[in-house]
Amino acid sequence: MRGRALVGFQARSQQAGLPRDRRLPMVYRLLAGERGDPVVKGELARDRDLANVEAALFIADEPLSARRLAQAAGLNDGAEARRLVRKLQTLYDKDGTAFQVEELAGGFQLLTRPEYHTWLVRLRRTGHDLRLSTAARETLAIVAYRQPIMRAEVEAIRGVQCAEVLRQLMEKGLLRMAGRDDSLGRPVLYGTTKKFLQVFGLKSLKDLPQVEELRPPKAAGTGPADTESRE
Repeated sequence: MRGRALVGFQARSQQAGLPRDRRLPMVYRLLAGERGDPVVKGELARDRDLANVEAALFIADEPLSARRLAQAAGLNDGAEARRLVRKLQTLYDKDGTAFQVEELAGGFQLLTRPEYHTWLVRLRRTGHDLRLSTAARETLAIVAYRQPIMRAEVEAIRGVQCAEVLRQLMEKGLLRMAGRDDSLGRPVLYGTTKKFLQVFGLKSLKDLPQVEELRPPKAAGTGPADTESRE
């Protein structure tokens, strides 16, 4: 089919009196497999493979694993994709661009730098913001730290029914069914999703803050040593 399309175009070009060495339109160049490597100049220039990686990251609306990125960019394997991502990160740091490549949810994603958030948020449609109620945040935190966990366990910790909140968090794509417990009735176990990692900027669940980091700092003068000194 490619051959017939090219022959047909060439015949029409001759009938129109166009020169034989006229460059084919983009669609016919793609059909013919004509790619042509870009001219690489300067330390910040991109060769073909690096440009392909950058283009794939630009168009993706979710983190791409090294394997998927390699497939999209026509690379040999995920190791090569990771190497090129590191190189791209270095280039972004050198030229002071507004973009950065972050490793999130087991993949790589092209994002704007945090310092531009206050300007870009003005362009964002408010209806697309992910808003969570206090109950939803509390429930999500419990599942994140205790997963896989049953609804009854979540309710025992919060002290209120959580069926509706869990359903809403699943609809938002933040929670998923992670299996069933072996207890009577085989209740559903809940766990977080890849989107949860993406939304909260985490590479994996290991990047969740430790419990010690969440505790408020002790106020000055409340420690045992201070008590003894006052006595």
